[in-house]
Amino acid sequence: MSRLDFTPYRRTTVGFDHLFDLLEGQGRNNSGDNYPPFNIERRGDDNYRITLAVAGFRPEDLDITAQQNLLTIVGRKRDEDGVAADMLHIGIANRGFERRFELADYVRVENAGLADGLLTVDLLREVPEAMKPKKIAVNGATKLEAVPSTDAADDSTEAA
Repeated sequence: MSRLDFTPYRRTTVGFDHLFDLLEGQGRNNSGDNYPPFNIERRGDDNYRITLAVAGFRPEDLDITAQQNLLTIVGRKRDEDGVAADMLHIGIANRGFERRFELADYVRVENAGLADGLLTVDLLREVPEAMKPKKIAVNGATKLEAVPSTDAADDSTEAA
């Protein structure tokens, strides 16, 4: 398994060391077991999707638990209904699994779905209003207002 190198990103960020350590440690935490394979996708500024390949599992075989900063997905393989077959080749994994994903602060599970052997878990980052940056008035002006998103400023400069 190739190891991801986040060094170029570390040079341009401040205070995100914990995030990079979590990403780099994700492979080590699973003890080399890569079952089931998964993707993590960024779908927007605050939206993410985890997709796991869970062929052969039904919705009732999967247990998804979200705790503070931890998402656990457990698959328990059911016993076949008394059907004994003389298997010549077993290429489809027939075992249970447990995958753990460490989540950043203020990330919550929004939705989960199973289709075509893929389990998708949608995540949303919601920073509380009290934690968002605010403009601080200088020399007696008392009104505080939320700082506009930098993405909106980037869009307006591109249009010009």
